[in-house]
Formats: sequence, structure tokens, C-alpha cells
Amino acid sequence: MSKDLQPTVDPTKMGVGRSIAVLTSGGDAQGMNAAVRATVRVGIYTGAKVYFVHEGYQGLVDGGENICLATWESVSMMLQLGGTVIGSARCKDFRTRDGRMKAACNLVKLGITNLCVIGGDGSLTGANEFRTEWSGLLVDLVRAGKITEEEAKKSSHLNIVGMVGSIDNDFCGTDMTIGTDSALHRIIEVVDAITTTAQSHQRTFILEVMGRHCGYLALVTALACGADWVFIPEMPPDDGWEDHLCRRLSDQRARGSRLNVIIVAEGAMCKDGKPITSDQIKKLVTDRLGFDTRTTVLGHVQRGGTPSAFDRILGSRMGVEAVMALLEATPDTPACVVTLSGNQAVRLPLMECVQVTKEVTAAMAQGRFDDAIKLRGKSFENNWNTYKLLAHINPPDTKSNINVAIMNIGAPCAGMNAAVRAAVRLGIIQGHSMLAVHEGFDGLAQGRIEPIIWTSVSGWTGKGGSMLGTKRTLPGKMLEEISQSIAKFNIHALVIIGGFEAYVGGLELVQAREKYEEMCIPIVVIPATVSNNVPGSDFSIGADTALNTITSTCDRIKQSAAGTKRRVFIVETMGGYCGYLATMAGLAAGADAAYIFEEKFDIKDLEANVQHMVEKMKTTVKRGLVLRNESCNSNYTTDFIFNLYSEEGKGIFDCRKNVLGHMQQGGTPTPFDRNFGTKMGAKAVLWLTDKLKECYRHGRIFANTADSACVMGMRKRALTFQPLAELKEDTDFERRIPKIQWWLKIRPIMKILAKYDIKLDTSEHADLEHVIKKSSFLGK
Repeated sequence: MSKDLQPTVDPTKMGVGRSIAVLTSGGDAQGMNAAVRATVRVGIYTGAKVYFVHEGYQGLVDGGENICLATWESVSMMLQLGGTVIGSARCKDFRTRDGRMKAACNLVKLGITNLCVIGGDGSLTGANEFRTEWSGLLVDLVRAGKITEEEAKKSSHLNIVGMVGSIDNDFCGTDMTIGTDSALHRIIEVVDAITTTAQSHQRTFILEVMGRHCGYLALVTALACGADWVFIPEMPPDDGWEDHLCRRLSDQRARGSRLNVIIVAEGAMCKDGKPITSDQIKKLVTDRLGFDTRTTVLGHVQRGGTPSAFDRILGSRMGVEAVMALLEATPDTPACVVTLSGNQAVRLPLMECVQVTKEVTAAMAQGRFDDAIKLRGKSFENNWNTYKLLAHINPPDTKSNINVAIMNIGAPCAGMNAAVRAAVRLGIIQGHSMLAVHEGFDGLAQGRIEPIIWTSVSGWTGKGGSMLGTKRTLPGKMLEEISQSIAKFNIHALVIIGGFEAYVGGLELVQAREKYEEMCIPIVVIPATVSNNVPGSDFSIGADTALNTITSTCDRIKQSAAGTKRRVFIVETMGGYCGYLATMAGLAAGADAAYIFEEKFDIKDLEANVQHMVEKMKTTVKRGLVLRNESCNSNYTTDFIFNLYSEEGKGIFDCRKNVLGHMQQGGTPTPFDRNFGTKMGAKAVLWLTDKLKECYRHGRIFANTADSACVMGMRKRALTFQPLAELKEDTDFERRIPKIQWWLKIRPIMKILAKYDIKLDTSEHADLEHVIKKSSFLGK
């Protein structure tokens, strides 16, 4: 939406007199229900009528009961369900002009001129064709006497907005399609289970994952589990790969590894276009090496199960954006698709994205594999480059004579070990000697430092907590001892992986540079904390795992209320003063309210929330969920809020209280945290290597500029390195949070989806962009 229009638009009136239909088409994907729910509720919020189209395009063609009015309550308890509740079907009828004519007639009769399609590129291309033909279809319908001139005039133009639902992540222009993250969850659950049995027997496991034309799932799985080899259609292996693969597997066994993992995308092929199958690889490994080898083909398991927190939030945000895009569209606006870039919702012309997606297929068919990887987008390319860096290179014979120390600071979180592993291995590949510092700054001061080698970090990606050991102690009172340790162990660079203490500790080391020359070494801080409160980054390693833990627990809690009815749950989440977990879990679990420190609230707000809950109990949805960040208010404690709801709800609903506690810090890391940690660890060491070259003077390392000590972070759509000193102004040190936090802008979505009558700030909605501009580091 263009910025100068903002003051005149009231979002609650945007949809008055308009009708929107939502359908899911093609293969199902987890998170589609979140998108449907958001489309329905935000549509209703804007004053529009919203219709379900059951069974995809088939329902559009058949009409009748397949197209029915949606209500607020009809999308309740959909968030946690996999698949698509409104059904999806492959439809031959819609491919014919007669079929599309029937569909147009059904829409015109109901006055629907806005269509929201959730599906893959085939479904979205079909929608665009429908839109292009629309006026011609109306002319034919009037001529055939199926609709009147008046009806045709009222429905003269059809608006189309697409959301991409596909577990393959094969649509160009978006970092993540709805369902991809959940599919990765299913795959990683299997990989973790297989790893334990493979280690017991010293086996080689070949795992085939979906992706006929796109290797995204295979590639990210390989990164997330540290696989020995990955076969993807975008980049077939070089000729003679059979020898290379066998040599690599033998090397791994010789280094003491008890298992080998090979990931194969179902569309994997040789450079000559011949398929590479799991059975073919199994025969090769068994015949050549004699290894005990097993094959597992995952199949439709990947499509199933409950959607991950990420997919629910993605679906919800996309649904909001789709409704706004439909209601803002003019006859001249091209059909658009709403997608994700970094943490930004963006709109892209639908056919531009489809065109680039087709170009990937063409590039692969013509053997232009480097182009295929580039066309897939920055996220895919980053994953491929990180995989290549970590997978196939043997450590160099010549050493750099550089010692890089790695440490964990603050509370443990899932994904820390993945970052350590990637940093260690990339450092070794660069010729550095890597040093592990145990127990944080205490260990650095007391000399609990030892060399860490390639095999030391085997299998670390899937392990939760901190294998190095971590403490919250800051270095301020141990600077003398730390400087002596740096000198004694000849440390030339430092990787600090941790939460807010890692940032503050790094800052204290930088400030000590004036007094201690030993501190004049390049330092990089990698944010890793469940709280997601480190300045300089929109995301921290560990937050995604905690978010999924909270979300799945809230699902179970809500499920328990389904039988008893009229029950409200008050759930306390971690996060210190940062409300990220409470807000995002609120969006992912469908909470009625989420109390956080950043958004002040008083007794009037609490009364309004209780009254809102009382009203809700009069509907068919007789359960409530309220989240409270642990430090949101020192007086309105979890007990206070529980007692308030209990008292005010007497005779209407009863309350239960849950404090989730340290379970939020535990567990195995999610695919996102494994992949994010791996990429962050690798990129940090690459940055340090460049910085060391800059700082090498007169035969020694001397780094005392502000930009030689940075926080490595994700900002909007890019990877950034920001000097620790410069971030001081952006930081609230007392509350241990950044002063500006991006996710606060999506809090209103949670309130609207919980039926609060608030104003949605539409100024943040995306303008239409073009595919070529796109770039992102994150992906998942």
C-alpha cells in the first residue's frame, strides 16, 4: 500500500460490501489451516464476507454446498491441525474452458470477486489464467443466459492473491513456502531416530526425502544432520562420484565415525539426466565397501503431522497480507503472491515468480546447474555454499598458525552445539587451530581451554544444551586472568556464542582493550538464547526450539479443555523482559491475550480481557488461552492474573495455571536452529579469517578498531556484522532488551485473530516488488 494513502484508510471498513473466497489446491501442506483461519478472520474483521471453497478447484467448478459462508467460530481449533480442513483435490475440469466457465458462474452468483488461492505453482498459474480469461468468461455466460448483464457488471473484475503452500519449497521468490518447516520437522525426527540405531550397529543409512524437482528438503536435512553426502536435482555430482563417495565414507569410518548418513532427494540425477536412486547407492556402498547399509524412503510422512510454530506464524501472517492485498487491488494490479523474505512479508507478481520457477527447471534440463542454484534464490544458494564448505574438503596440510577460541555464555539453548560444530570444522578447513573454552568466561580466566578437533564435534548438530558448558558470569572482574589466558594459549580470535551476557561480556572485553593489549583480537558474538533479546539481530539461535516447545505444550493444554469446556488456561513463558516468546507463541497457539513488558497494561486492560473472555464463552468456542511473559509486570504476577480470571469468571468459566519453566531451554534443536546455528557458526569464522588478515601488522595480530568486535545478526533480509560498541545506544541494559524490536509490529495480528476490536496499522503492508530484487540469508 502506498504510504500517502494511510490516514484515509480504516481497515475495519475496507471489506464492507466485498466478498472473498479462499481455497486450498494441489498437494496439502502443514500450515494451510493457519492461512485459511487468518484469511477468514481478517476478512471478517475488515467487514467482508468470506467463503470457504471445499475440495479446491473441483469445489469451485461443482459449486453448491462446496462454496459456503465461513464464520469466526468455523475456523476455531484449526491452527494445530495438519493438512487442509477445507479439502484439496487435483481438478481436471478446471483445466477446460467449460470447467472455468462453471466456476465463474458460481462466483458471480454469490457476488465473489476476490479469490485467495493457497497451493503450489500449478494451482497459482491456474488462478492467474482464470483471472486473465474472466471478462471473456462473463461475456459467454451472459450470452448463454447463465447470468444477467447486471450480475456481469457487478463482477466485472476478479482479484487473485496466492499463498504458496508446498512442502518442497520449490517456488522462486519466497524463502519459505507454507509446510516446508513442518516437513523438515518430520524428516529430522526420523533422522534422529535412525542415527541412534545406526550408531549401535556401525551402519550406513540412505534416507530418501521428497523433492521431485527441488532439493531444498534434502539439502537442509543434510546441513541439519551433518550428512556425509547429499544428492539434489539442482546440482548433480561430478563424473566419478561413485569413487569419491566411497572414499569419503571410508575416511569417515577411519576417523572413528560409527555411522554414515546419505540424503537423497527423490528427483536426484546424474549430469546426463539419469536418475540416482536409493537402491543404486545402497548397492554401490555394499558391493564396494561391504558396509552394512539400510535404506529408508520417507514418503508421505513428510506431509503429515501437526504444523510447526514457524508454519503457523507464516500462514497467519501470509493470510493477513493476502486479505490486504485483495482489498487494495485495482483492475490494473497484476495477480500477486504474498511471500516471506527474511522476516518481512512481501508481495510479488505471481507470474514473475512462476516464470523464474520454470527457468530453474529449464536450467536443469539444459545442464546449467550453477544457474539453477542461483535462480532458486539467495537462501538456497547460501545453504548449498555452507554444505559445500563443511562437507567435502579435507583439512589443508599448511596451517595458518592462528588459534581461534570458541565459548558459550549465558543460559544453554538448543542449537548452540550446531554453531560450535560448524565454527570448529570451518576453522580447521581454513587451517586454524581451534580451542574449546569450557564454562564460559570462568573457564577462559582459569585456563579451562583445550584443542578441539574435527571428530570432537561429530554428531553435535542434533544435541540440545551446551556441550562446552556455559555460565552467566561476566568477564569484568576477571580481566587480568583472562588477558593472561589469552597470552598463555596464544589466542588470536574469539567466537562467543550466547545470549545477552555474551553481548555484554564481549562489550566488556572491548572496553578493556585500552588497558589490556591481549584483548586487541577480533571478536564475534553469535546470538544464541531462547529469549531472542540480543541487540543487533532479529533472530537468535534457540528461540525457534523454545517456541515450538511452548506451542506444542499449549496445544496439549487446549486439547485438555476440549472435553471439559468453559476453561481458561494461564500459561507463563520465559524470556526475561523480552516478550518475543509470549507473542509468537500466542500467534502460533491461538491465544486470547499475551501480556508482555514492552506493551504496558493496567487493571482496565485486564478487566477488558476478562470481559472479552466472558463474551467468548457465550459462543461455541468454550475455552481460552492467556500467555504471560515472566517479567511483564512485577505486580500483575501470574498468580494475580490467575486469581483475577478465577474470581471474575465464577460461574462462567474456571481457570488453570501452568508455569512452563526450564523445559523451554531443553530438548533437541529444531531443524531451523540446527541450520541457522550451522550457517552462523560457519559465516562467523569466515568473517574472523578476513578480519585477521586486516589486523595482521608487523608479524602479529592487533585489532583495536570498533569494527573488529561485532555481533553477527540477521536484520530484515540480510546477514550483518555490527560493532558491539555501536549497539550500546540501541540497548536497554537494565531490562536486557534491544530498544527497537521488529516483532512488536505483528502483535496486532494476534489480537485481531482473537477477535479484539483494534486498529491494524496498514502502513507496514508491502508494496509490490519484483523477483529480481530478492535476496535473503536466512531461509530455514
